[in-house]
Amino acid sequence: MNAHTTAPAHVVVIGGGYAGVMAANRLTAREDVTVTLVNPRPSFVHRIRLHQLVGGTDPAVIAYEDVLAERVRLVVDSATRIDAPGRGVELAGGGTLSYDYLVYAVGSGSADPKVPGAAEFAYPIGTLEEAERLRPALDAVPATAPVVVVGAGPTGIETAAELAEAGRTVTLVCGGVLGPYLHRRGRRSVAKRLAGLGVTVVDGPGTKVAAVREDGVLLADGRELPGALTVWTVGFGVPDLAARSGLSTDALGRLLTDETLASVDDDRVIAAGDSAAPSGLPLRMSCQAAIPMGARAADTVLSLIAGERPATLNQNFAAQCISLGRGAGIFQFANRADEAVWFHIDGGLGAKLKETVCTVVPKHLADEGRKPGSYRLHAGSGGPARAKALQTAGAPVPAPALAGRKG
Repeated sequence: MNAHTTAPAHVVVIGGGYAGVMAANRLTAREDVTVTLVNPRPSFVHRIRLHQLVGGTDPAVIAYEDVLAERVRLVVDSATRIDAPGRGVELAGGGTLSYDYLVYAVGSGSADPKVPGAAEFAYPIGTLEEAERLRPALDAVPATAPVVVVGAGPTGIETAAELAEAGRTVTLVCGGVLGPYLHRRGRRSVAKRLAGLGVTVVDGPGTKVAAVREDGVLLADGRELPGALTVWTVGFGVPDLAARSGLSTDALGRLLTDETLASVDDDRVIAAGDSAAPSGLPLRMSCQAAIPMGARAADTVLSLIAGERPATLNQNFAAQCISLGRGAGIFQFANRADEAVWFHIDGGLGAKLKETVCTVVPKHLADEGRKPGSYRLHAGSGGPARAKALQTAGAPVPAPALAGRKG
């Protein structure tokens, strides 16, 4: 196989989150590769701490100089269109960045709510700007006023616990099961902790929100729950940049790739993180998936530059950790297929484990920036679980990206 380029290669990375920063840092392993990171914000958003920003216990932002390799050029702007045939990225601020390879790591944000009144009255928390908007809104309502948190995934649970620990009167509306990912034993532990914090958990049939009002929510079963403020944590959406650029996506808008994370349309476009859908079977949206995928995306680019066959995705999951205020948490263990198992660690030790994860994540990025190629967690076991998932879904593992497709 011939290398795509013999001259120095320029790689543009769109998106400066967990996946994008890992990919950008790792790409600096080659001296003949220049890297430009395009991100709309001048600071790195430590997204797994956004609920703490709302609760007032952490700013949830880190200076890029603390996590990004010195050789990576940061462009604070937004990409409006990818010209794949012309190998260019059009920017909102004007102009176009040319590239030899593109890493598509635009991440995810709050899904567009379809429930009547949600867009008007509810406060999402999926992005930094949304969390920053929610914070003063909370300060504007009396401390004793009821707050409704809609959605019982990790974000909803963490936000409800954070606000309750701060003295707020909180109702958590599950729309079904509390913590769907959790094992039933872990779910009981979380429910106990939330009860101890005074959170009213509304779960079971009929608990989907039918409408959001200025003074609360209406449930599908007809119940009305009062709320001076409603926090919306239901679902995630991805930017439509890939679709607007004429690239193939799944139904949600994630870029369709093969198992090397190369676009099915153009092997010079490599995706990672929440906005990637390898073989149409995307991984769970999380930093636990995004960081290894960022490393894998960089490795794919480096392999193509070197004229080598890229390795395929070999993702391994170990757990899901959820904070339950500052004093408790749960570390829910999982098997390699990312299915929760019976064992978990909760209480104060669970909180310490969660905090360790939040501390280690930016350290992984910074370490890779200082010594590109040092991150190895994406190379661990886990391939058999992925292969089984592909087989179960009837999706054959595509051949690795090679020269010869468009681009």
